[in-house]
Amino acid sequence: MEKKFYNQLLENNKAWVKSKIDQDPNFFKKLAEGQQPPLLWIGCADSRVPANEIIGAQPGEVFVHRNIANMVVHSDMNMLSVLDYAVNALKVRHIIVCGHYGCGGVKAAMGNFNNGLVDNWIRHIKDVYRLHKAELDAITDEETKFNKFVELNVVEQVYDLAKTNIVQNAWNNNQTLHIHGWVYGVGSGVVKDLGVNISNEKELDEVYQILFNQ
Repeated sequence: MEKKFYNQLLENNKAWVKSKIDQDPNFFKKLAEGQQPPLLWIGCADSRVPANEIIGAQPGEVFVHRNIANMVVHSDMNMLSVLDYAVNALKVRHIIVCGHYGCGGVKAAMGNFNNGLVDNWIRHIKDVYRLHKAELDAITDEETKFNKFVELNVVEQVYDLAKTNIVQNAWNNNQTLHIHGWVYGVGSGVVKDLGVNISNEKELDEVYQILFNQ
């Protein structure tokens, strides 16, 4: 059974290649020339949330970074490296942080169970709960609270992106860069724009604004 599944993946690839070439014989030749995506997507590693498919994007249109619960952790060199390359080399104009309802990482952060190594990562999500504890604790329905926590987590990651020196340096150099927060409904396929959109450092608290020209 496992070998059959594995072999099917290879067959799926062949079928996909054929479908692309049938549509455009130069499809892969053009891809090989390089990439200039306008968008960096920071999303959850959940297998149900494929970045390109959700927004109908083609290969070459979205630069993607995914981790558990779509987190922006300032000590995460993987995320920072992706961000730096996307902003400074690819010159993306938009960054979308996309969470999703039913996120297992966010759900785990609402409890106190031992989850093993991942607890070290989940602790960052718990920090979001602490910041919004009064609002979340006031919600009595657990599903409603869970959904709100997912949304608040995305909002905080948007602001954490804006706090990085990578993003603020781009703004200082007059580079167009917009950061957005979305939540995806796994059960509906619909994206919710949370209305948090940051385009310059002035939208941050003054303590987070970096002075580059001093």
